[in-house]
Amino acid sequence: MAKQGLTQEEIAALFAAAQKGEQPAEQPAEQRPEQVPFPALDPEAEVAGDPAPLGLLSDVELELTVELGQSRRSLREILAMGPGSVLELDKHAGEAVDLLVNGRLVARGEVVVIGENYGVRITELVNPEGSPGR
Repeated sequence: MAKQGLTQEEIAALFAAAQKGEQPAEQPAEQRPEQVPFPALDPEAEVAGDPAPLGLLSDVELELTVELGQSRRSLREILAMGPGSVLELDKHAGEAVDLLVNGRLVARGEVVVIGENYGVRITELVNPEGSPGR
């Protein structure tokens, strides 16, 4: 049966040799570490990137919300609302709207009208730390 690990004496000898700055005694061939060749890293290849991993996520659905503004009202005011009621928001006309993905702010933009539909033109990306991006 093959020997597993080192004995207490071998461990003590290794510690003693390390404290004296000596090289440890030659190990048997079966215990010597082997040199494993690794391929050279190519920084250029990393820049190009492989889009295949993102393809796995292409069908994941996310909730996208455009927040025009916010308002705080009492329950009485909300119950009093009906058709034709106007709710004033905390943002002014023409001010950037917030674009949220799953509740997290990712961009800001301006509201645009395309035919009879509304859209958002992204004007600013927000990085994960919350400070403006490019």
